[in-house]
Amino acid sequence: MAVDIEQQLAVFKRGADELLVETELAGKLSRGKPLRVKEGFDPTRPDLHLGHTVQFNKLRQLQDLGHHVIFVIGDFTGMIGDPTGRNVTRPALTREEIEANAKTYTDQAFLILDREKTEVAFNSTWLLPLGADGMIKLAAKYTVARMLERDDFGKRYQSGQPIAIHEFLYPLAQGYDSVALKADIELGGTDQKFNLLVGRELQRHYGQEPQCILTLPLLEGLDGVSKMSKSLDNYIGITEAPNEIFGKLMSISDELMWRYYELLSFEPIDAVAKLKRECLEGRNPREAKVALAQEIVARFHSRGAAEHAQAEFEARFRQGALPEDIRDVALETNGAGMPIAQLAKQAGIVDSTSEALRLIAQRGLKVDGEVVTDKALVIPAGRTVVVQAGKRKFARITVK
Repeated sequence: MAVDIEQQLAVFKRGADELLVETELAGKLSRGKPLRVKEGFDPTRPDLHLGHTVQFNKLRQLQDLGHHVIFVIGDFTGMIGDPTGRNVTRPALTREEIEANAKTYTDQAFLILDREKTEVAFNSTWLLPLGADGMIKLAAKYTVARMLERDDFGKRYQSGQPIAIHEFLYPLAQGYDSVALKADIELGGTDQKFNLLVGRELQRHYGQEPQCILTLPLLEGLDGVSKMSKSLDNYIGITEAPNEIFGKLMSISDELMWRYYELLSFEPIDAVAKLKRECLEGRNPREAKVALAQEIVARFHSRGAAEHAQAEFEARFRQGALPEDIRDVALETNGAGMPIAQLAKQAGIVDSTSEALRLIAQRGLKVDGEVVTDKALVIPAGRTVVVQAGKRKFARITVK
């Protein structure tokens, strides 16, 4: 716990959406003792994707600072069903489903968290003993008016959609977790902010120092627009094969790559900033993307698997994508770079910029083997790239 407070705060805030309250957290850190860092996960699904790991990554970073991480399995709250972000009641899971999912969840979580430094707690341990009497006393500490301040509850109430009484118990039960564990800080997604604030208020009711709150953003999927989701087929599963993970990461846009660096990478902030600056000054962003893909594959498989996945990807690109008679084209830009649609047209691999933009929308235009998703992409002067339109049109283009 010898790390400077300002340095610690920088780690807490890296990639975070909101920290409440920073001055309170600084005060807790100034005591020089490991903080009790809590986050709860309802095991509602058996498999995780990279979007789920944003919060695990933050927990691991805080572990590395020396703080005590409590990984709460919501085996009790999972049976209630949290309607957060939904406009209908979410079906509750059975005890059997909860237990099966919890086993897979923890196995996958420990691909990121340090197993030896993580306290795993099941919230049924303290919530079941409350019984009916205890739950009524807990419910007496919050009002219906306050519950309706939660965005999804308020919208459902205003639109006449049903809200079951047991749904009001969910934020209270999650909040009581913080009381039972005497949490110093709780992490959660941006959609969990109301529930985290309930925990902070309940701690006050029980005479505890209120926890601080750190909310983390929801990771965009491969399309760079919607949050990562299996139902939208824009996800990268952490148990997917190394080649799949590597290939999917190489397909993301350069802009999205930096978002992934911010939320998924364990590289130091200064190192990422230096890498981004070098790419803006002319270094090929593909090199940064390869480094990110290698880091992620190594985390969930091994360094050897990451190196093999890179070799396989590059072999496919060299042998399968490039024809032997590829044309070499040089384009003058007076040093300003050139937008990708204009570049493809001037190189003669599309008939018009509108055709290039249409191909981008259909994921049919590639630069250096990677699908172009950003219509505003500019290839800077000094770069040589291989551009592919559709399956058969190629050009090796040097931008001057």
